[in-house]
This record gives sequence, C-alpha cells and structure tokens, in this order.
Amino acid sequence: MTLNEIRTLLRCDLHDEDQNNYRWSDDALDRHILHAVSDLSEAVPAQQTAVISTNTGSRALDISDITDIISICAVEYPLNMLPKRYRRFSIWKNTLTLIDGGIPAGGNACIYYEKAHTLNDSGSSIPSHLEEPVICGACGYAAIEWAAYSVNRVNIGGSGTPADFLRWGKMKIDYFRCELKRAGRKNSIRINRLYKPYRLPVSKTSVQEPE
Repeated sequence: MTLNEIRTLLRCDLHDEDQNNYRWSDDALDRHILHAVSDLSEAVPAQQTAVISTNTGSRALDISDITDIISICAVEYPLNMLPKRYRRFSIWKNTLTLIDGGIPAGGNACIYYEKAHTLNDSGSSIPSHLEEPVICGACGYAAIEWAAYSVNRVNIGGSGTPADFLRWGKMKIDYFRCELKRAGRKNSIRINRLYKPYRLPVSKTSVQEPE
C-alpha cells in the first residue's frame, strides 16, 4: 500500500471521512502513521543486503552509503564460497572493520542488515500482513492525540468524549503492540548461526580414528 491508501483506510477506521469537516489534517494523520511505522521497524525491521567493495590490504569497509540501518547482522567475505564465509566485525560510525580472517585482497563483501521500513506515495516495504496492525497503531495514536486536544474544550459529544477517545486509543495501541511482539517473535533468529557448519561436531560418546 501507499501512504495515501493507508491514510484513507485510517480515516475510515476513525470515522473521519467528511472531506469538508476533517477532524485530523492529512499531515497530522501522516505523523501518526509514520509513528506506527517507526514502531514496526524496531520490532520487525526490513531485511536487506548490500554489496560493497573492499580495499586491498585494509580491513576497513566504508558503509556510509547504506542508509536507515537499524543493525548489521552479518558480513560475508569473500563472496561465492561454499560454505559461505561470514566474518566477525566491529562498527564505529560509518566504518565496518573485519576483525578475523585474512586481510582483504580486493573484491566485494556482502552486508546483511536490517533497516527502517519505507512508506510514501509510491509504495512501502511493509509486509501486507502487517499493514492492518500499522493502521491500528496509527488509530490509537490519533485518538490519544485528539483526547488530549479535546480536554477542556466545548464539544457536542458530552464530557465523556475525551475519556472515550483516550480509552479507545489505548485499546488500539495495546493491540498494536501485541501484534508487534507476535510478529517480532516469528521474525527472530532462533539460532546464532546463519549457516550449517561445514565440519560435523565432534562426538562426546565415541572415539573416531584419524583418517
């Protein structure tokens, strides 16, 4: 979905579809939507790879061209090896340093990283099954913002209206956060290796003669 499509669905859920009397401006709703997208990015970030060149004789790799990084999960170097060669690394600002293995002799490295989701008028990186939770979270943020705005203001809904908005908004956000936790658990890596070891583990119950 695009930002405009999500905003339209959000207005529907908020019952704010009268174009001549919107309760929330487009800018206000966009802010709440992007707030929810930011929460999503922390729980279930987009997974990306980037191929960057190494410098002969240097362990340092410049990663300044990789934007919106949340975390770097793995670095593969050299490429096209079987099994794949993942290297230990450290990061300081825009420099990634390989800290084990041989010093690079040229060629490319592949960076496996997580980044913030994108959402704009052209499209988004949000998985389709997580679009509804994002809308739900944006509903909650918009309702709470309106509840705070409505306090001590004259309204035709009675004195309970701000409290109702606040209660409804909190319910929406609670559901949104539960969905993020559930999606985050499904997306998490359950083992700390990205590939099966090449050598079989040594048996602790039998002795194997040397080949």
